[in-house]
Amino acid sequence: MSARQWAFDSVMAVALAGAYAAQMVRWLRVLQREHYEPTSMRRFLGRWSTPQVASAKSVERLKEKRPVTLSHVLIIALVAATVLRVDALIVLVTVLYGFFCPQGLSMKGRTSALHWTRRLTVAAIVVTLLSVAVGVAGLFSVRPWLAFVAMVWAVPVTLDVSARLLAPYERRHSQKFVDQAVARLARVQPRIVAITGSYGKTSTKNHLGDLLGGDAGVVASPRSFNNRSGLARAINENLADGTRIFIAEMGTYGPGEIRELCSWCPPELAIVTALGPVHLERMKTMEVIDQSKFEITEHAHTVVVNIDDDRLGRWVARLAASGKRVRTAGSVNAAASVRVTSDLATWSLMVDGVTVATLDQVHGVQPTNLACAVAGALELGLTNEQVAARVSKVTAVANRSNVASAASGVVVIDDTYNANPASALSALTLLGSLPLSGRRVIVTPGLIELGDEQYGANMELGRRAAAMGVTLVAVGRTNVKPLQVGYFGTLQRFDTRDEAVSWVRSTLVAGDGVLYLNDLPDHYP
Repeated sequence: MSARQWAFDSVMAVALAGAYAAQMVRWLRVLQREHYEPTSMRRFLGRWSTPQVASAKSVERLKEKRPVTLSHVLIIALVAATVLRVDALIVLVTVLYGFFCPQGLSMKGRTSALHWTRRLTVAAIVVTLLSVAVGVAGLFSVRPWLAFVAMVWAVPVTLDVSARLLAPYERRHSQKFVDQAVARLARVQPRIVAITGSYGKTSTKNHLGDLLGGDAGVVASPRSFNNRSGLARAINENLADGTRIFIAEMGTYGPGEIRELCSWCPPELAIVTALGPVHLERMKTMEVIDQSKFEITEHAHTVVVNIDDDRLGRWVARLAASGKRVRTAGSVNAAASVRVTSDLATWSLMVDGVTVATLDQVHGVQPTNLACAVAGALELGLTNEQVAARVSKVTAVANRSNVASAASGVVVIDDTYNANPASALSALTLLGSLPLSGRRVIVTPGLIELGDEQYGANMELGRRAAAMGVTLVAVGRTNVKPLQVGYFGTLQRFDTRDEAVSWVRSTLVAGDGVLYLNDLPDHYP
């Protein structure tokens, strides 16, 4: 091999290694943000490979669409170079792809930096070993460069494979923490309340904690620690001796997960807040969501259900027939045992048809979630009088329809943690109800993980905003098309939330109001 050829090969090898590392950092961040779900690689590769809408400040610019992305151009170039057998061009195209694609999916991340945890490190090692195996095998082929090129292009695929291979190992690794949690539960022996729902579970958990807050020995799982590892961690770190009641939030991405949680953290009382198309992208049908949430009732002696939700209303007879005690809650359905009804700015708390308390409306608190929490408190032994005395202490959960006034005089609704159709329309209604003298603006990337219903839900959000005369500011491109179709007027669009916030601060004045609805991490396009 000549010195010139050796130098050329060395440069190509270093360039390909750099391109591979750049792809790894991008896609490892996606894998981590998506909780190591293997299929997330395929879904996000598809999202980032679709044609992009050009960065736009208004609908006029929105009409300018790129027919193809840089990824598409480079793929076409790769195919041509491979057919023509031009190795140098193959490497060049691959290096460009590795460092610059997908466009917008940054290596560093604006909202979610890569955290080198044990699990991520193991995943990175396994995927690298898989990639190296492909590269070494390619050395024995006629065109060995193609194998190393494939390593760069196939990072999402090999991450998918590695996540599947590692799933049994990770489950065994986490089992010791589950065993510790089981032992702690057995020693402390708290009464366990489990809460689930497509939405509203975190708020209901916090409201129930507020109602029980006057009693010592009440512990709730923090934030959204609602899967196997998170729940075990919540128990191991927070369940002190003397804890009488443990409130456990339980989430699921599919059948069997809640059943498994309840097998080692069995609830005495289960509360189910709502069923909706959240995570429909993963679970495919509402029937699967229904079945997955119903698993929380299997160990419970008593179940609280929100019968404003028609699907949950159908659970009542089924649960009663199986011998469960059922307490119904709601804000609309007059048949609910516990109701929080709204009369403009005043709420009434009714138990079995009797009004036990009235209170001023609390922005950021959904009356149905409050009713579910009150029903749970009553089942845990609080009296009507105790609930009436404490219900005014219930507060809104952070980032869920919180209303505040900025120094500029602009009224701000922070609803960045809500991402389902029902709460989105509720927040929009809240924006419309505020006594503002100026403009009303909604800043949103739209709603996600709704499967086949996502386009229609975002189109409806845009339509409702237009009907209310609200200025729509779309962030990113994930849902900009359906938002625009529904809005059917001039909207603003920005690539990032920071850009949208800058526009709000420079444009809105005292008397105006802005709703920040949902806030997608930047691994979404």
